[in-house]
Amino acid sequence: MRPNFFHHLHPPSIPARQSRWRYTLGAGGTAVFLVLVLIVTGALEMFYYIPTTGEAAASIQTIAYLVPFGGLVRNLHFWSAQLLLIVSAVHLLRVVFTGAYAPPRRFNYLLGLTLFVLAILLDFTGYILRWDTGIQWALVVGTNLLKTIPLVGNTLYMLLIGGMQPGQTTLTRFYAWHLVGLMLPAVFLVGWHAFRVRRDGGIALPPPALRSDNERITRFELVRREVLAMLFSASALILLSVFAPAPLKAPITEITAISGEASAPWFFLWVQQMLKWGDPFVWGILVPLLVLATLALIPYFFPKPSEGELGGWFPKSNRLAQIVLAVIALLIILLTLLGSLPVL
Repeated sequence: MRPNFFHHLHPPSIPARQSRWRYTLGAGGTAVFLVLVLIVTGALEMFYYIPTTGEAAASIQTIAYLVPFGGLVRNLHFWSAQLLLIVSAVHLLRVVFTGAYAPPRRFNYLLGLTLFVLAILLDFTGYILRWDTGIQWALVVGTNLLKTIPLVGNTLYMLLIGGMQPGQTTLTRFYAWHLVGLMLPAVFLVGWHAFRVRRDGGIALPPPALRSDNERITRFELVRREVLAMLFSASALILLSVFAPAPLKAPITEITAISGEASAPWFFLWVQQMLKWGDPFVWGILVPLLVLATLALIPYFFPKPSEGELGGWFPKSNRLAQIVLAVIALLIILLTLLGSLPVL
């Protein structure tokens, strides 16, 4: 079979053992597929979305209920964004738990971590664009956290909000950040991240002399598996979009004080839970930054995985990094679950 353009995007062959789903979990490829879905559905929504405080929520209702297949497109966009965060987190766990961040892959690990942060910020800005009563926690509490930063907090808040209080300028700036300030860098970094995978030698595995299995699969088989994974992901995404519509509440008519029922988006529930413990700067800004810094330092300050243990799960040589990441992940999951409980 003669390779086509898509085949040429892949190496001629890759190790069979490290190409199995139980090793890769298909997380990297699924993340790229979800990004493509987000780009297409987001572009379609732009034809009808109106970024003004008076019409934003109404235009989304128009998309959801009046535009042919608009509800499906919006649901696909919403669920792709949520699943992208989950799949990216799984990909991060897989990389650390298999030691696949060792040199020469340290820089690409940082690129992937940056993409994860951009995905969270894109989800947050897209969440604000609904401009309905369901986003008031993020709009008021989330942005007010910037004010707690010493010396520069008020300046950062005004730069983000565009004034002393959220309003039309706020929505315009979030729309610009969502489409240009975050999406364009994210698309560029996705391409760079994929290029670096090839540049750094592909899948992490032991040197030839230390390999116990030299079986390989061709690029044709790899593309076939990727297509099957894409079809499975698309099917799951469509089912979610059909049976679980994206949230939509009444338009915001006035920015009011946050009630006890207001809640952060699910990916910031762990931060919301920590804010109950005291100083908002410490728990809302400093602790998340320390978590991010710890993740970024894993390839540089934690023990390097030994070459002979690469290509498999849970190498003993990088056990410390595994424990640290597992503790962080479990704490975030626990805090998220606590934050999702109804207020009594």
